[in-house]
Amino acid sequence: MGAGQRGTWYSRLAVLTGRAEIVAVAEADPVRRAAFAREFGVPAAGVFDGWERLADCARIADGAIVATQDAMHEAPTVLLAGQGYHLMLEKPMAPAEPAARRIADAVTAAGVIAAVCHVLRYTPYTAALKELLDSGRIGRIVSMQHLEPVGWWHQAHSFVRGNWRNSSVSSPMLLAKACHDVDWLLYLAGERVHRVSSFGGLAHFRADQRPAGAADRCLDCSIEAECPYSAPKLYFPLVDAQRPDEPVHWPLSVVTAEASRSAVTEALRTGEYGRCVYACDNDVVDHQVVAMELAGGGTVTLTMTAFTPAEHRMTRIFGTHGYIDGNGASIRLVDFRTGADTTTSVAAGGPGDHSDGDAGLVAAFVAAVAAGDAGLLRSDVLTSLAGHQVVWAAEEARRTGTVVTLA
Repeated sequence: MGAGQRGTWYSRLAVLTGRAEIVAVAEADPVRRAAFAREFGVPAAGVFDGWERLADCARIADGAIVATQDAMHEAPTVLLAGQGYHLMLEKPMAPAEPAARRIADAVTAAGVIAAVCHVLRYTPYTAALKELLDSGRIGRIVSMQHLEPVGWWHQAHSFVRGNWRNSSVSSPMLLAKACHDVDWLLYLAGERVHRVSSFGGLAHFRADQRPAGAADRCLDCSIEAECPYSAPKLYFPLVDAQRPDEPVHWPLSVVTAEASRSAVTEALRTGEYGRCVYACDNDVVDHQVVAMELAGGGTVTLTMTAFTPAEHRMTRIFGTHGYIDGNGASIRLVDFRTGADTTTSVAAGGPGDHSDGDAGLVAAFVAAVAAGDAGLLRSDVLTSLAGHQVVWAAEEARRTGTVVTLA
């Protein structure tokens, strides 16, 4: 359900496990729908122009990937759960809590296996870090400090010009980008959150920050060459790097289905991704800090900011017997009892593929469905719902300037 960037990528990874076959696609956009059907050899009988077409069909597969836009998750997920499909649901579950609760209730009532795509749980780096924490090497966790470096160009691409730019049609920035991080921090801490405070806002990508001489579109702009958020500077090099025998890669794949300079030029001339970042209809934050108090008294801080390179998340964990500093590719451990200071490298992909977490999640989901064993997953919908509740509490705290206590 949804043959955009994430749905297509998860489908490729499912096929690469050697244990899954894609038999149907539901996608409203005719170009994406046709491209997906060609790539995966989906027969005509399995090609649908919308998820609603499945309402009157008998179940045609063991599992389904729901990768529609955030606000469109609830209806197809509830439908498919009721029809007995095991589900892999792209995060976030839904923009608001009532819809997410209805999803959780439908999955629970149907008794199907369901994984929300919190892919950071499935990286080799996370496995190594979790093993260290569970072994007691640093004692009890007292505090955690975490940076989500969104990246200056990624913010412009996805959260200023792109699908997640406006919370009224997608989700708040913290939910769309960093519900990953909240879920991951709670997974490492092994505790629920008691209280939350948060601060942040839209500091830069707004009309009053627009430089003199800036045009509404990058292709028409006299100062484009010196702008760090120039669309031509972002997308044209990706065209040059694209191999003709491969599918168009993200983020270029969101801009155009054809990796050519003429196609990209036309997309930037007429589409959303060619707009000036100071003349868009975006309203989501470009920086936010969240402070969480755990049920056991420990504390966690999360900083999410656009004004970084797009690189691995960085985390410091402070324990009673030791200290950990991790950057997605290596883990430094200082043992207070022995004085040992060691750094271990961990196999990691690039930040864009979530350090191999995407592949790990899909492989775990396929294995769980094949075995009928939800225990092969590292999370379930109720766990995901609890993490989402922390995010909604943080947004409430940010908007109201209060400290929010979770039930």
